[in-house]
Amino acid sequence: MGKKEKTSIKTHQVRILDEAFSDIDQIADFIANINQQPLNAVKVTEAIFETINKIGQNPLAYRECEQLPTKTKIYRRAVCLSWIIIYKITKSGTLILSVIHGSRSPLRIKKLRKIK
Repeated sequence: MGKKEKTSIKTHQVRILDEAFSDIDQIADFIANINQQPLNAVKVTEAIFETINKIGQNPLAYRECEQLPTKTKIYRRAVCLSWIIIYKITKSGTLILSVIHGSRSPLRIKKLRKIK
């Protein structure tokens, strides 16, 4: 029996902006109240937060956001079910900017560049 190697997952500090939390609340509210599927709303929000956790583990694993191109590729997007999580990689960590439905207008994504 050999020695077990220690495996540690280094997570990147993830900060979720209030706007992104608001997006998630609106998604859950829409699914629970408008679609009348409260259990599905819980599943969707759990999946979104699970994807955010994965972003923290490896922020470079996801594609560059085509609507926000930069030379350093700091704007990224992760797809979770029908939603897109837009985030920015900074020196201090990862900043979750917004969670939007995949069918939304790309113009809304372009406005995220102004968020600091």
